[in-house]
Amino acid sequence: MITRDPDVFFTQAGRLAADFGPATARAAFLVAPDGFARAEQSAGDNRYMAQAADFDPGRASAQHRELQRRLSAVLPTICFAGDPDTPDALFPNNVFATGRPDAARQPGGAPRYLVGRMRHPVRQREAGRADIRAFFGQVLGYEEVDLSLQAHPCELTGALVVDRVRGLGYAGLSERCDEAGARLMHEALGLRATLLFELAPGEYHTNVVLAVLAGRAALVSPAGFAEPALASAIAGFYAPHGMILAAAEHAAFVANSIALSADRVWMSAAAGRVLAEHTRAGLAAAGFALETVELDAIEAGGGSLRCCVGEIY
Repeated sequence: MITRDPDVFFTQAGRLAADFGPATARAAFLVAPDGFARAEQSAGDNRYMAQAADFDPGRASAQHRELQRRLSAVLPTICFAGDPDTPDALFPNNVFATGRPDAARQPGGAPRYLVGRMRHPVRQREAGRADIRAFFGQVLGYEEVDLSLQAHPCELTGALVVDRVRGLGYAGLSERCDEAGARLMHEALGLRATLLFELAPGEYHTNVVLAVLAGRAALVSPAGFAEPALASAIAGFYAPHGMILAAAEHAAFVANSIALSADRVWMSAAAGRVLAEHTRAGLAAAGFALETVELDAIEAGGGSLRCCVGEIY
């Protein structure tokens, strides 16, 4: 089911068992910020991106290596080389994603990897990475679903936040994901239900305003939704662990966080520093310890920790 009607979506979602698949990924992959610089095409619809003079490639590279080191203590985390011709490539979760069939309906089904259709030509180059495709297809043996050559933008887990436990998708529509693109992602991941909604003007990706953490908690920023009441509905669905974020938390990328294990939530150090006490307490009540990594140089590129992390299911 794919719908714009929140009542229909949440009625269906409430009936679903938590048996779609594992709550968190079994491994992660990154792409190094080699050639990290301001991509003017991407800056056209990413208001979070800094000016060119504020980019520090050396500091970004050091922070990225530290991110990999820290994540590797929790799950296997590999890093592909970057490419100066793709300055946004350190945010690979927009271009590559993985999934497995509905475990309850297709036990033992073959995993797959998706290649997304990026809006901007500078990012469309990333979809042609033969090494990343070969890693998923030849090394891991995943089936390919290539969406990169069709006409509809669908920037994967940037535009689509997924509850992997229930098989739910939250697809924020913008210039980087239209309705047809959202439907393609819904079908490629075999989701049970996906809710379509408009992001607020000036927002480019859903994962900047919403995080679903291991299927049992949510961080939601109403300012990122064209209809702020929908943010409350999403938080309510994950009650008592649905947390509404304040404007300062939104601006500092608190929603651009991720759970890579059942007991920890990862976000940038800047996000952690502005975290409201009730949000911090809510994460603890949901069973999550907080892990932070300094990523200020990377955040100049208009994304934060979750954007850097590709998940391998």
